[in-house]
Amino acid sequence: MTEVKEQLLTEHKINVLLIDDQPMVGEAVRRMLAGEDDIDFHFVSDPTKAIPTAEELQPTVILQDLVMPEIDGMTMVKFMRVNSKLKDIPLIVLSTKEEPTTKAEAFALGANDYLVKLPDRIELLARIRYHSKGYINLLQRNEAYEQLRESRDEMRKELAVAADYVTSLLPDPLKEGDIQADWRFIPSASLGGDSFGYHWLDDDHFAMYLLDVCDHGVGSALLSVSAMNVLRSQTLPDTDFLKPDKVLEALNDSFQMDQQNNLYFTMWYGVYRKSDRTLTYSSGGHPPALLIAGGEAKQLRTPGMIVGGMPDMTYTSDSVIVEPGARFFLYSDGVYELKKVSDGKMWEFEEFSGFMEGTAGELGKPIDQLIAHTRELQGRELYEDDFSMVEFVFA
Repeated sequence: MTEVKEQLLTEHKINVLLIDDQPMVGEAVRRMLAGEDDIDFHFVSDPTKAIPTAEELQPTVILQDLVMPEIDGMTMVKFMRVNSKLKDIPLIVLSTKEEPTTKAEAFALGANDYLVKLPDRIELLARIRYHSKGYINLLQRNEAYEQLRESRDEMRKELAVAADYVTSLLPDPLKEGDIQADWRFIPSASLGGDSFGYHWLDDDHFAMYLLDVCDHGVGSALLSVSAMNVLRSQTLPDTDFLKPDKVLEALNDSFQMDQQNNLYFTMWYGVYRKSDRTLTYSSGGHPPALLIAGGEAKQLRTPGMIVGGMPDMTYTSDSVIVEPGARFFLYSDGVYELKKVSDGKMWEFEEFSGFMEGTAGELGKPIDQLIAHTRELQGRELYEDDFSMVEFVFA
């Protein structure tokens, strides 16, 4: 993972630029600001050099006279406000008299303040500091936003790498044999903790499993991968992988949430015995798997707590006979827990189950039909949670 570093915001000193054709005004303002250690003062008397000087200095506030030779002060205000480098810098216009119509025009063109020159020193300092503070806050806010954007982009890169890593560990589809399998895995934008697998334990027993870690992000994905790896390599100590309830108990003991950054997972684990077509299964807090035969869906789930929630938990197993040609779906809750764009309500599980009963086609097509339907239901392509589903067909 990318190391997260604390980034400090840039400290900005108050930087004043006075634009006035009268050197005596420049000297008067310089004396007013003299002795103020937090203020740097700059003066330009040639209005034709005002824009390039301001671009170079990047002041925190500009004081600008409205009456100057060679250029009209109001025109100068316009130039300041259409210049991409200067448009946000506070601009205080200076005039020789208080004229409501002149003030209204200056404000309409984008001036931030209006002073009759020469103002009282205390008032001038107060206005300079007030406008500079607001502009410095804007600069720091923009800087913080840019840091956040960069951090977000880095996190997105990390999540994309993690999603690719999880995908690389998923099993290849099985297109031939006594059991065929195909799957779809669509990571959410924040990447959840879904992973799944299947493999032959011996010539007669086929294991299948799917787990879903709580929360999102790289940490959840890594825990999911760790659990999947011990299942795939069968490295849980003193565990009979032919007994689903014992597998969940061993996982629960090995992945206690207080040792996993308070992360836990739900899981479904099953073993199909080819010789007598028996599917034995156990689940911990996970949605029921769907076994569809004759157009009807049977929900396969056993009572059991989340995996990793409490030590020394006991899980139970159940079994079912699988008819030839039956379809079996293993999935995470991200495939059906979505909000319908039509009425803002959640799609109910029974609606999801009913939809799956009506799917048909070659291996993998029912999942594609579900993806198309759920994207239409929620009105967008991406999912709030990982979309993970595996389809098995039993010969």
